This record gives sequence, C-alpha cells and structure tokens, in this order.
Amino acid sequence: MLKTILSISGKPGLYKLVSQGKNMLIVESLADGRRSPAYGNDKIVSLGDIAMFTDAEDVPLAQVLQSMLEKEKGAEVAMDYKKASSADLAAYLQEVLPDFDRDRVHPNDIRKLISWYNILVKSGNTDFVEKEEEASAEETPKAE
Repeated sequence: MLKTILSISGKPGLYKLVSQGKNMLIVESLADGRRSPAYGNDKIVSLGDIAMFTDAEDVPLAQVLQSMLEKEKGAEVAMDYKKASSADLAAYLQEVLPDFDRDRVHPNDIRKLISWYNILVKSGNTDFVEKEEEASAEETPKAE
C-alpha cells in the first residue's frame, strides 16, 4: 500500500498515485482529494522506499508506522508535534522505535513522520505492513 503513497518535495502532505502520463504522474492529495500532475523534475519519493536509521540496520517506514498504529491504538498522535521540543520528539520515537539512530534522525524527521502518520490515519490508509509480508514471516521453514 505504501508503494502508491508519494511524498513530493515542494508540495505539502502526501499523495496517492492515480495514473501515469507520458512525462508526468497524476496524483491525488490524501488531505482533500484534489488531483494534480507531478512532473519528472519534481522530487517524488514513494513511502515504501523510505527507511528509518537505527543503530543496527535500517527499518522500513512501514514497520515504524505499524508500531505507531499499535501504540496509538489506531488513532492519530495526540502530541502537538509542531510545538514539541526535540527531547519530547525523541522520547516519542524511543517508544515506537527504541534503537533509532539519534545522530542521523533529526527532530524535523520525527515531525514529518508524525505528520505523515496522522495524514494516513485520517485518510483511512492504515494497512502499513503488507499481508503477504506478514504471512511469509509467519511461515518460516521448520527444520526436520
């Protein structure tokens, strides 16, 4: 699901990929449902391609969002992330992703993460972890 959700630099919010033209993508805002073109010179990133830095190896954004969904019990984050201090933001992410890299994950990254999570929950897009991934993780081969 996150593969079709896009972040476009210079445009606020998140967008869903609707269609593809010759030199552009047609995207729909998750906030208000308006459709607009996104061109090749825009920096467009799929949320499925983003990962968070940790002390060990990077964690896909889908897993971080799923942890947030479980922590918040399906609701939006109640914290006022725009006015929260750096320590408050780090403490929140510590609860969701305990081993995040404090040197490479900045307060603005955490603000953006919370903002994206709230947009996704508000728009009803909460299938962060693909069902196939969950099934394959459960079906690990047993040694005989």
